[in-house]
Amino acid sequence: MPGSWSELSDGQLRFVYRLLAQQYTSAEIRTKCLLRWSDTHVQAGNGKEYYLLRHHGETFDVSALQIAQIISHLRWLDELPASPVRIARFRLHRALPADFMGVPFELFLVCDNLYQGYLATKNDALLDEMGKVMYRCRNSRLPAEYRIGIFYWFAALKQYFARSFPHFYQPTKSDDANLLGAQSATNQVAEAMNAQIRALTKGDITKEKTILSLDTWRALTELDAQAKEYAELQSKYPTK
Repeated sequence: MPGSWSELSDGQLRFVYRLLAQQYTSAEIRTKCLLRWSDTHVQAGNGKEYYLLRHHGETFDVSALQIAQIISHLRWLDELPASPVRIARFRLHRALPADFMGVPFELFLVCDNLYQGYLATKNDALLDEMGKVMYRCRNSRLPAEYRIGIFYWFAALKQYFARSFPHFYQPTKSDDANLLGAQSATNQVAEAMNAQIRALTKGDITKEKTILSLDTWRALTELDAQAKEYAELQSKYPTK
């Protein structure tokens, strides 16, 4: 049995995301994953106290309490992945690296803009647009499990970046609320994106094209260093 998100195969990820898309409860998802991943089948049961299971030709009774105890080991499915994971392919299209290493900064900004827009509006079309970038494809609509997968992938990526670049990524009110009015969210994201570009170009617009083509990790490393220097300067010379 896998012990973390990072151990899941593409098929296992699709299965989990499909269950999430179908809005099963946490306990139902963990139970279905337990049975599928252990190649165990329910033969009979009263739905409350006991079940008759079959595994590799062997049949045995299991109580509902025993199942509840076993699925506790899959509780990590209730949380976002500690590091970004994704289904490696959508049809013939190969996904971007899960951690966006080597991905142009411009593509990260596009995805971040769409992601924040989705948090604000819950419009699935924005996840489809993210999918076009993250899977390098032209499909206008994605299957439900891929939409869930894209959301989990990018949400985990943002948390991963927050740990990797703690000076640059600071929590904001929008992080706490997770929901904003659509217009205010769009304006806030646009301002943040422009501020990141200005910080990297230092006001020289002739450098913008070069900055946008930078590796995402290189750009965020520079932004984090600038944020750290600014914080140190503020601590030495606090404003009155």
